[in-house]
Amino acid sequence: MSSWVLLRGLARGSGHWGDFPAVLQQRLGGIRVVTLDLPGNGTLHDQRSPTRIEALAEACRERMRALDAAPPYHLLAVSLGAMVALEWAARAPADVAGCVLVNTSVGGLSPWTRRLRPASMPTLLAVALSCGSARHQEAAILRLTSRNPQAAAAVVERWAGLRTSEPVARLNAARQLLAAARYRPPARPPAVPLLLLGSRGDALVDPRCSCDIARRWGGDSALHPTAGHDLTLDDGAWVAAQVERWLAARAERTGETPTAV
Repeated sequence: MSSWVLLRGLARGSGHWGDFPAVLQQRLGGIRVVTLDLPGNGTLHDQRSPTRIEALAEACRERMRALDAAPPYHLLAVSLGAMVALEWAARAPADVAGCVLVNTSVGGLSPWTRRLRPASMPTLLAVALSCGSARHQEAAILRLTSRNPQAAAAVVERWAGLRTSEPVARLNAARQLLAAARYRPPARPPAVPLLLLGSRGDALVDPRCSCDIARRWGGDSALHPTAGHDLTLDDGAWVAAQVERWLAARAERTGETPTAV
């Protein structure tokens, strides 16, 4: 059984997954879940972020080797992290059993106005330049990325704590944004199964970007009817259910057991 590697997005660390790793693990029957931080984020906040997605992907590969976790892995990744997963699968397909790409986009397939909705830019700029409290900044990010007001208070407090204990440098955030903006997909589709998940309520990335990738490379896809950009926060159970169905469909086609593919 392969490990599941989870990758977050721009300036987010493994602590931002909340309870989703446990939700996924329970739904898929006790799989091994590894949450990796990109250089410059989370537990690696004191490192310098590369300005190339290719370098971020290689850093993740090296980290898994250091953990002595044998491939192939399933990769489940959000936004910028999904670009890293896509590049990982393209450059080292033997490492990857499959990719679940959540609310992501790539240059050359979708226009920039869909990759980053113009209406989100004032909020992003305000957060980037703000000298306000950690709680104030995280509350602004949550309003932009989530459509789950019931969880707001607890999430903001947790995220504010992460911003204080694992601060992401503004320069690192800018370097990651540059990496995302300049990334172009491989000429050929990665030779691994793909599942594209998007959110119709995403105020940051247009969900049509996920559909563009699925159409280009023939991956499976599904759109959540109401969730925001942080889909695993808004409805982690839905994500886990989509993954389970995808694995079951793959198993039916190949004759393997769903938990082993």
